[in-house]
Amino acid sequence: MSDEQWKLIALHLVLPTGGAPKTTDVREVINAILYQLRTGCQWALLPHDFPPEGTVRRYSRYFKETGQWETINDAMRRAVRVQAGRDPEPSLAIIDSQSVKGTRNSGEVGYDAGKKIKGIKRHFLVDAMGLLICIVVHAANIQERAGAKLVLQKAANKGLSRLQKILADDGYSGQPMVDYVRSQYSWEFESVKRTELHKFEVMPRRWVVERTIGWMNNWRGLSKHYDCDSSTSEAKVLLASVYYLSKRLTRQQEEKEKIDHVLDERLRQLGKKTTQPS
Repeated sequence: MSDEQWKLIALHLVLPTGGAPKTTDVREVINAILYQLRTGCQWALLPHDFPPEGTVRRYSRYFKETGQWETINDAMRRAVRVQAGRDPEPSLAIIDSQSVKGTRNSGEVGYDAGKKIKGIKRHFLVDAMGLLICIVVHAANIQERAGAKLVLQKAANKGLSRLQKILADDGYSGQPMVDYVRSQYSWEFESVKRTELHKFEVMPRRWVVERTIGWMNNWRGLSKHYDCDSSTSEAKVLLASVYYLSKRLTRQQEEKEKIDHVLDERLRQLGKKTTQPS
């Protein structure tokens, strides 16, 4: 993490209290967790520059159990929307799922007959900018409609007061799903269908959730389901989202600093040239 990213994340972190005085550098702990997520390595294979493996794992478990990545993700999502000139809360959301292969150490797994994958499904709900609202991980044999109900129930608990409409693909189509969402949450549910089979076509507003899934595929720790507990997999997705959001929030500051550095260097060179004899 850059210094600016660390400041944003540290603003929302709640550290454990009690016990002996803490001597661990929490920033290095989070860097170690991000390293493990980015590379997909085992905890025991973390470079020795980071804090001890046991310390990193304990902090990782603490952040997951206290739901801090979800809290930070919600706060940063609102900040990014405000930075883009939007309302902090979305009025439109897009839902989609991703089937991921499991491993021998995976916990809850199932077989997705459509994708022919044995593992888990990650159900994403994002806003119109592709920013993660919530994530639910479950066995791959659970159908899209049943998984969508889990995601929407989780989203409803967030108090999204402006949310009015949910977009989905063909896998969620059907009047029962529309009626369920309207009766339970008073939201409009619409499935966007393709006009022609076997032809690539950018679906209106549907591509943003695909892009979000593509962002998550950049992390080797998310390429497969390595975890025994689905909540651990959810925490990993939230941490990856927090990293992207923090990069987005600090990008303007970094670009300004680069421009200032180039201008200072150019002025220094011009100053040298003006002092040289003609």
